[in-house]
Amino acid sequence: MTEIASVDSAAAPNRHLQAWRQALTNASLSVGRSVPIRTYGRLTRAVGLVLEAVGLRLPVGSDCLIELPPGYAQRTTEAEVVGFAGDRLFLMPQTEVAGLLPGARVYPLEASNSSGAGNSAEAGSKRLPVGEGMLGRVVDAAGRPLDGLGPLDFSREVALSAAPINPLARAPIDSVLDVGVRAINALLTVGRGQRMGLFAGSGVGKSVLLGMMARYTSAEVIVVGLIGERGREVKDFIENTLGVEGLARAVVVAAPADTSPLLRLQGAAYATSLAEYFRDQGKDVLLIMDSLTRYAMAQREIALAVGEPPATKGYPPSVFAKLPALVERAGNGARDASGKGGAITAFYTVLTEGDDQQDPIADAARAILDGHVVLSRSLAESGHYPAIDIEASISRAMTALIKPQQFDSVRRFKQMLSRYQRNRDLISVGAYAAGHDLQLDQAIALYPKIEAFLQQGMEERAGYAEAISELEQLFQPD
Repeated sequence: MTEIASVDSAAAPNRHLQAWRQALTNASLSVGRSVPIRTYGRLTRAVGLVLEAVGLRLPVGSDCLIELPPGYAQRTTEAEVVGFAGDRLFLMPQTEVAGLLPGARVYPLEASNSSGAGNSAEAGSKRLPVGEGMLGRVVDAAGRPLDGLGPLDFSREVALSAAPINPLARAPIDSVLDVGVRAINALLTVGRGQRMGLFAGSGVGKSVLLGMMARYTSAEVIVVGLIGERGREVKDFIENTLGVEGLARAVVVAAPADTSPLLRLQGAAYATSLAEYFRDQGKDVLLIMDSLTRYAMAQREIALAVGEPPATKGYPPSVFAKLPALVERAGNGARDASGKGGAITAFYTVLTEGDDQQDPIADAARAILDGHVVLSRSLAESGHYPAIDIEASISRAMTALIKPQQFDSVRRFKQMLSRYQRNRDLISVGAYAAGHDLQLDQAIALYPKIEAFLQQGMEERAGYAEAISELEQLFQPD
């Protein structure tokens, strides 16, 4: 009996140990099958474009999902954190929202940091697809294909925001980019890495001019950002203005006027990110953004909605901070040991309301760009295309790109054109008699050639060398 009792007392701890191990195993299996707790906040206010939520701690720029009531096609709608005040988050939905209820749940997306800890810069960042396989494709501001050609073939995803380039690391603008337009090539020569503004009112031919540059440029890759334009113009620009030839080496990012201001801002940043990707591959990129004014208006909508006070003609101060932050991302990158490197040559269209060149956005754009091409309504109304006002336009990098002989020809061309325009009324009514002003006599004799030089058909390409040759021949005697 004594031996049996001793055996039982020795086996008891082993039985207890096995029971504990089995209990731990069962508990771990239960944890693995359990649904993790998901943090959420509550919607407390919806006024205009802005929603307010409490119960979450997220960085500005984070994405959220807002719960919709039963009966709607979508169960949630996406929104972005655009500001905060105390424990309240200001959200802006990315699509038109109907049916939101007070107290609706607000979930942070997985990319966001739901606990409020960790790297907030990484938590709020967006990453969208880029790659060589995107050439010839049309996408929206979120990187989704719009052309019905199937999934995108992209190599990786990049953040929408990029660290600013050290200005001393940028390569200088020292080589010409052929844009295929005679007046710009010869009289407003553009360099690789230059940032130009295309200033125009509505209906003066800016889209046609952009399409000509996209088709005829010597750049290897074209990135087009259609920001805030009419939806009809997107298809028209792609099929008729850009054409098959231009689209084959282009990526088009479309964020029409009916999208939210968030997506319009995101579309401009995405187009710039795509251009940066190709530039970092060592390619020459032509970035066309139509328009910079719609980008500024989208930022104005957001800023005013979250309570930022208006400053210049209704534009809050953040608008004038956003513009250079976007534009400065274009330009030349650093060159390698062999002296090679990519470049982004950018054309930003600027809408001048009522043809007012002193519009706040137009004035701010002139200060941060490397030149401007002004389109004239009077020239467009007279059938003069492209309607470039040479006297009002300038390329700030031109003098470092051209030879002295070309500079002399350009200066003489502008002098002849200006002399004729100042006396146009006298000439048209016959009040001027030849022989009183020798320079004006010469300008009158040359004006038919000057006018023909400045005009160019949509299907006509004028290369850089050809344009310079025609400019020199203009002043040669017949």
